[in-house]
Amino acid sequence: MSSPSLPFSTSYWVIPNRFLAGEYPGSFNGEESTRKKMDVFLEAGLDTFIDLTYPGERAPYKHILLEQARYYQKDVRVHHFPIEDFGVVTPETMRALLNTIDAALAEGRNIYLHCWAGVGRTGTTVGCYLVRHGMTGDEALAQLARWWATDPRRFTFKRTLETDEQVQFVRGWHELA
Repeated sequence: MSSPSLPFSTSYWVIPNRFLAGEYPGSFNGEESTRKKMDVFLEAGLDTFIDLTYPGERAPYKHILLEQARYYQKDVRVHHFPIEDFGVVTPETMRALLNTIDAALAEGRNIYLHCWAGVGRTGTTVGCYLVRHGMTGDEALAQLARWWATDPRRFTFKRTLETDEQVQFVRGWHELA
């Protein structure tokens, strides 16, 4: 069974039609272009956005997303978990982030997880999510590499986790029962 189509080539389905990960959803070409991108996300059924960037790191998109959500009559939620670019968070913060993802999925919501480029912070979070749900750290890293192999930016960013610290964070991720 093939995966559903991607809204953007710089994204990947962690769970087909339920959990998408990728780059910042706003556009670099102004509000009208951002509005069109928001339409694509909403038409794909995404209704929960988890933003790993710091305020001011990119142009805000939330107000445009909420305007478009009203047009589509969708209940959209935006969660912020700022992570320093190229960095990792504390285990407590990662658990809170993963709990937010799991709760949204349990409520039947569909997620878009992103940072700026959708590479390091996003990949680290997805890797920890995969470990939480049964993979080893190395299996999660291998899955991320398979998804990354289809991304057109793979020639610019050689791997989906940008730092050794991020790789070790995923490889060593575990949670106390």
